[in-house]
Amino acid sequence: MKVSINANTQTAAAWLKKISTLRPTLAIVLGSGFHHALTELRVDKKIAYAKIPGFPKPTVSGHAGELYFGHLGKTPVMVLSGRAHFYEGHEMERVTFAVRTLSAFGITDLLLTNAAGGINKKFRAGDFMVLTDHINLMGANPLRGPQHKNLPRFVDLTEAYDKKLREVLLQAGKISKQKLQQGVYLAVSGPSYETPAEIRAFAALGADAVGMSTVPEAIAARQCGLRVAGVSCITNLAAGIGKEKLSHTEVLETAERVKKSGAKLIKNFAELYGIHLTQRRKGAKNL
Repeated sequence: MKVSINANTQTAAAWLKKISTLRPTLAIVLGSGFHHALTELRVDKKIAYAKIPGFPKPTVSGHAGELYFGHLGKTPVMVLSGRAHFYEGHEMERVTFAVRTLSAFGITDLLLTNAAGGINKKFRAGDFMVLTDHINLMGANPLRGPQHKNLPRFVDLTEAYDKKLREVLLQAGKISKQKLQQGVYLAVSGPSYETPAEIRAFAALGADAVGMSTVPEAIAARQCGLRVAGVSCITNLAAGIGKEKLSHTEVLETAERVKKSGAKLIKNFAELYGIHLTQRRKGAKNL
């Protein structure tokens, strides 16, 4: 008999609770351009995805496939280095398995990071963009299929990306002395890059950047009740915007160039989040 995905995520979460005594409420998924943030992490435990029940192993260069418990500054965090992508052949339930496990573990706030192509002509390679919204053109939705027990079937995405967490990100940018762009992230299935005609169409739809991840995780996280924030590293200009041909090598080269800036942004976000969480808890007690 097939075990439900709900049961699998509960099993994975219970397994993780045996690995570390830390009980963070913030989790961070590191995409391309952000893995250097691990140098700022005081590691408590490190586990390969392959050892975690049900976790899919990433196959893309730049995605290590490791989960960390530790501290960024004084803030306890869970950090996922790498993710599974829809274009790798995974079903959506596999792509979002890690996020659902985080929810089962007790995570309440999630920062999703990624590499993206810049559509907005004001953007430059190496910029960071805080997600204000998204457009899902992946051709699939992670909520399709059997309904998850005790979770809403129809999920409101009016505020997919939490306003307060976005403010924390922008504040972290100021502390890091980085000008952060803001915009709409459009997700496609990949793995081919887009045509210039597609990019013109995406721009007309209101997209500022395009990528191949994040949106399924954000949708699943919102269904689970998690607050979500997102930030993209603009690693290249999208097809027809820049003059260069697109390649994953260029993505990795830009990510390497801005790795220290990305790491500083993530660390400052986590530290400010810790302050924000303390204030939130005090506010709840005063209600």
